[in-house]
Amino acid sequence: QVQLVESGGGLVQAGGSLRLSCAASGRTFSRYTMGWFRQTPGKEREFVAAINKSGSSRYYADSVKGRFTISRDNVKNTVSLQMNSLKPEDTAVYYCAANNWATAQAMSVIPDMDYWGKGTLVTVSS
Repeated sequence: QVQLVESGGGLVQAGGSLRLSCAASGRTFSRYTMGWFRQTPGKEREFVAAINKSGSSRYYADSVKGRFTISRDNVKNTVSLQMNSLKPEDTAVYYCAANNWATAQAMSVIPDMDYWGKGTLVTVSS
């Protein structure tokens, strides 16, 4: 079992930055590809970014490429999402997810994850 707990959400003005973190329980964190997803009311959850088990490969949604950076620390069992140049359309609940077989790129298209966090709200004001 892996429990994921997100933190770092909040209110920020357009153009600002936020850093989200996801802390994972258990000693098997390095066995999972990790990803960030987001969801706004009335819309389906969408892929944001993913990083493979070793941290050597990353994949991003086109909408965040060049602005967001995903990273992980397999000693501290954390995955982070640095979000810069935030836009009002980035407003959403952001979720951390883990999958034990997918590549970082595959995380953008597969429907199911092994574990999800409960999410953290990011609000970007114009």
